[in-house]
Amino acid sequence: QAQLVESGGGLVPPGGSLRLSCAASGFPFDNYAIAWFRQAPGKEREEVSCITHRGGSTHYADSVKGRFTISRDNPQKTVHLQMNSLKPDDTAVYYCNARFGAGEYFASWGQGTQVTVSS
Repeated sequence: QAQLVESGGGLVPPGGSLRLSCAASGFPFDNYAIAWFRQAPGKEREEVSCITHRGGSTHYADSVKGRFTISRDNPQKTVHLQMNSLKPDDTAVYYCNARFGAGEYFASWGQGTQVTVSS
């Protein structure tokens, strides 16, 4: 059964950094693109960043461009999201998900990891 587990969240002051991790199992990881999403209280879930199956291409939402970096380690079946210059607006629960080609993301979501940016 496919599973994605997020970790690395926490409480940081504005301007701080965090590195999120997404550990995958139960599916052929290096055939799947991976994306990070976030959902803030009272808001819809939004895609933050994604990376293609071999890591050759990445995409970032305008709100995080230049501050966040996505990377993947296919042998370790892990995707990381390095978040720098964090702002209070980055506060949210962060989730990762996977999709094959241009298909749909997995219907089931993990627990996510809470990121809180506050002084």
